[in-house]
Amino acid sequence: MAALGWLTPRRRSATARSVLAGEASAEAARKSTQENLDSQGTLTPLDTPDREPQFPVHGDAMAAAFFDLDNTVMQGAALFHFGRGLYKRKFFETRDLARFAWQQAWFRLAGVEDPEHMQEARDSALSIVQGHRVAELMSIGEEIYDEYMAERIWPGTRALAQAHLDAGQKVWLVTAAPVEIAQVIARRLGLTGALGTVAESVDGVYTGKLVGEPLHGPAKAEAVRALAAAENLDLSRCAAYSDSHNDIPMLSLVGHPYAINPDAKLRKHAHTLDWRLRDYRTGRKAAKVGIPAAAGVGAVAGGTAAAIALHRRRR
Repeated sequence: MAALGWLTPRRRSATARSVLAGEASAEAARKSTQENLDSQGTLTPLDTPDREPQFPVHGDAMAAAFFDLDNTVMQGAALFHFGRGLYKRKFFETRDLARFAWQQAWFRLAGVEDPEHMQEARDSALSIVQGHRVAELMSIGEEIYDEYMAERIWPGTRALAQAHLDAGQKVWLVTAAPVEIAQVIARRLGLTGALGTVAESVDGVYTGKLVGEPLHGPAKAEAVRALAAAENLDLSRCAAYSDSHNDIPMLSLVGHPYAINPDAKLRKHAHTLDWRLRDYRTGRKAAKVGIPAAAGVGAVAGGTAAAIALHRRRR
């Protein structure tokens, strides 16, 4: 499990750490996909009825699709749902959840991210997973997917992903969530694989360090770029899908960018550049595009829950 990627200060341009994070995520994604192919023979796409007839181009092996996860493929944040599962399993106490959730809700709703608090939260998350096995988190992730995530997949976005699969193209999730969680979701959806934040592990045990930085903003673009190079993809023929303006660097890399359930800034940007737009929310929810997707104490609580799970050292 990776650290608090969703809580770190956002950067507008790629840095050396962004490149490192992207390359590490691409390597982890390709390794996981090959392991799945070796064990299962092939990845079986899901059968969904809703498809786009004109795009993607069938049989274009140099094209692929890249999907953001939170509020693009899944309603809400994956870490919110993961946190609910951890809380159910008594990995942390209510007082910790409330304290961290309220702090992060303020940052989200006020649009203020204090670097000192962000660094403290990230360091705390890394200390939490240190010494725990990767397999433990993946096993828990499988259970939590069935309990909380499966019913929250957007049917419309799922159909878009299915169209790429039916065209013979690879489909990847790209998220700041821990790569282990992202891989569970991708596998359960029948997708090719996932790019996510990579936490360092040795012999299957987390060391408490990140590889590079959280896969957020420019780091996502670097991950897609690295994966495309390794897979011999032509990015001008690829598609990318996201709800957030933070993913404009990733969307700008490809020839077919889509704004899915977009926030206000991404909606404006998409209209300016004539990008394709899809909104699968209800009219009431779609009107609130200016509010962060995971805003609200309840939603943010779930996101921070993953950060304080197993937390004992700082009590």
